[in-house]
Amino acid sequence: MNAPTNISAQTQNRKADHIRICLEEDVQSHQITNGLERYRFTHSCLPELNHDDIDISTTFLGKHLGAPLLISSMTGGTEQAAIINQRLAQVAQRYKIAMGVGSQRVAVEKPQVADTFAVRKYAPDVLLFANLGAVQLNYKYGLDECLRVVDILEADALILHINPLQECIQPKGDTNFRGLLDKISDLCSKLPVPVIAKEVGNGISAAIAQKLLAAGVAAIDVAGAGGTSWAKVESERAENPLQRRLGRTFADWGLPTAECITTIRAMAKDVPLIASGGLRHGLDVATAIALGADIAGLAMPFLQAAATSETAVAELAEVLIAEITTVLFCTGNASLYQLKHSGSLQRIE
Repeated sequence: MNAPTNISAQTQNRKADHIRICLEEDVQSHQITNGLERYRFTHSCLPELNHDDIDISTTFLGKHLGAPLLISSMTGGTEQAAIINQRLAQVAQRYKIAMGVGSQRVAVEKPQVADTFAVRKYAPDVLLFANLGAVQLNYKYGLDECLRVVDILEADALILHINPLQECIQPKGDTNFRGLLDKISDLCSKLPVPVIAKEVGNGISAAIAQKLLAAGVAAIDVAGAGGTSWAKVESERAENPLQRRLGRTFADWGLPTAECITTIRAMAKDVPLIASGGLRHGLDVATAIALGADIAGLAMPFLQAAATSETAVAELAEVLIAEITTVLFCTGNASLYQLKHSGSLQRIE
């Protein structure tokens, strides 16, 4: 009878550890980059535009966004996480940008913490993404649990995050990924909202994206390498020297974000595509959009701001929007569509 309580306590403690480690320790990739620095925009000194006429709004999964931004999945399940999610949601509502929450497994195991994820009351018009680990489908999770996390958030879609490397290093990680694709396919056919497949910082290849799309996944979040390394995060939580060594060895493992965007877009011309993984400012966002992404997700910058105040989150959103707009202005493009098709982004040889 005590096992579920013990499991939920472990999950809740892990959530708290993740926030603390990401904010206090150096868990960024250093040897691998997101690949976006290999591109630059051709500057137009005569844009023939009124800056005030530039429109960076877009639609994703049928919902209007004021900017091509996603507050990427981060947290939930603790008192601190509730404050962070509230601040993020209120700013998402103000600027009409998308938002995801962290894995809601803890809310399934411990329903009394569900409110730490339930941000719809703060963001009634925002594109919101629920979130569960895909591997949980091999650990007695199914349609009912997925419906539950969608209902908690009143979500527009469900993110299934796919994290084999993290599970290898994480203490007591769930590492049975056998037969998972068929279970994802079954879920996609039954869930009433779209399913988004997301990595957690090691990237999704075009070959795997093709399999996921064939299984019924509606969108891909590449979550490439070059930003926060969850191998390093889990090495900070290691319970023994083996786990610590694994985390350090695989700290820079994965596919760069830029490579994931370009290869998936070449394979699937119309798939709704989210770029995330090491994006730190609006120039990164604009570069990702020009490479073929539809929207771009940032986690660490928003986490750092949200740990400070709602005002800091709002200031970050305004800076990101200004940076994206500046790219469009200085390349002579009035919209994101024009930016994508302008040819103004060049690879640096």
